[in-house]
Amino acid sequence: MFSRERKIGEGMGCFCCYGESSVQKPVERQNNSTNNQYKEDDFAQPIPDASKVRPQNCVKEESKVLVNQPAVEKDADASKRTSADEESNAIKARKFTFAELVAATENFKSDYFLGEGGFGKVYKGHLQDSGQIVAIKQLDRNGCQGIREFVVEMLTLSMADHPNLVKLIGYCAEGDQRLLVYEYMPLGSLEDHLHGKAQSHFPFFNIFCIPLFFQDSAVYLLCFIFIDLRPNEEPLDWNTRMKIAAGAAKGLEYLHDKMKPPVIYRDLKCSNILLGEGYHPKLSDFGLAKVGPSGDQTHVSTRVMGTYGYCAPDYAMTGQLTFKSDIYSFGVVLLEIITGRKAIDETREGTAKNLVAWARPLFKDRKKFYKMADPALNGQYPVRGLYQALAIAAMCVQEQPNTRPLIVDIVSALNYLASQSYDPNIHQSQIQIPRSPSSHMFKGDKQQEPFSGD
Repeated sequence: MFSRERKIGEGMGCFCCYGESSVQKPVERQNNSTNNQYKEDDFAQPIPDASKVRPQNCVKEESKVLVNQPAVEKDADASKRTSADEESNAIKARKFTFAELVAATENFKSDYFLGEGGFGKVYKGHLQDSGQIVAIKQLDRNGCQGIREFVVEMLTLSMADHPNLVKLIGYCAEGDQRLLVYEYMPLGSLEDHLHGKAQSHFPFFNIFCIPLFFQDSAVYLLCFIFIDLRPNEEPLDWNTRMKIAAGAAKGLEYLHDKMKPPVIYRDLKCSNILLGEGYHPKLSDFGLAKVGPSGDQTHVSTRVMGTYGYCAPDYAMTGQLTFKSDIYSFGVVLLEIITGRKAIDETREGTAKNLVAWARPLFKDRKKFYKMADPALNGQYPVRGLYQALAIAAMCVQEQPNTRPLIVDIVSALNYLASQSYDPNIHQSQIQIPRSPSSHMFKGDKQQEPFSGD
């Protein structure tokens, strides 16, 4: 049982968990050493990031395939030519012919174009045989991202089955064509709704990485997006935000605790959380996914990849990837959901550019919590719910990874918040300072309120 409170700075409320404390010892997982059949190699090129935030100093490289499938241990050139073909027998998704996808997009007509990123272009498609609307990612054969990332995403999603992960419908690996076919997400990304609709095209940026963290330079592209936003879209209300946060956490929980082998997402950010009808969230873009540590291992050593502003500082400094690296990224996303601010915002001054750096001093003074609410909410949120959500986010972005909560505990807390429907017509939003919260615990399947206070 979680027997003591954990404080965020001075005066910060506790975040309560059930089961063994996530801060006492590394997570014990089944030994999956037989699954790690893919060798780490050094030939990969840095990969352009998929975010419109800059500077982005955590760079993508071509992903190393570490999944429970036959090994791909080719040299670089041979891997790029053959890896997708060699893995095709392991893919559970439908295999499309290139002609079928040409027909679905009317020969990749510009009217079907949705966006562009490091992988290549994304089109809306209409499958001729089923009538299904899909999103089709086409690998740029001259692009920066490699075949291996294509394979990683195919393998990860073909093995995954969860309502909060975007569904891979199929793929095409014909000749030198590489395409992925997904379910279409009509409401775009969480980033679109929090920070405004992104443009279809963005310039390249040549960004030199922070010398303290990295030695390589990187070239960045901005993300592809599956968007079809309705005109005059209203800002997300509090209930919808908590629903999205809880759903995204459930998707991450599936990757960490229920996939075999367990997977570290490594690229969790608002632009990778896509929204379906009813604002149902699904995690997407698994090209950087990595099998997590197993047995007595505490981490996986790898080149640093991801997005600046979302990368955990411990991972960025050491290259030691853990499940708690994803927890930090989730905390940044949750802060964005609560505050409406970007993870990195170059239009702001000083420490305000970095969302976590801006938030940390405010975490220490409960009287300032209300200042962190997104102005777009127009004061229409439950004060106690705001404080509880901020407490969860604060725990997630702790600098020390062993003090961050487990995803199962985050899911429990956010499920509770999502279940507490707020009606602005009934509940008047008042800016007030609640009494110091006392801890409660989730026990089994029975959810109890994790905090007390007015």
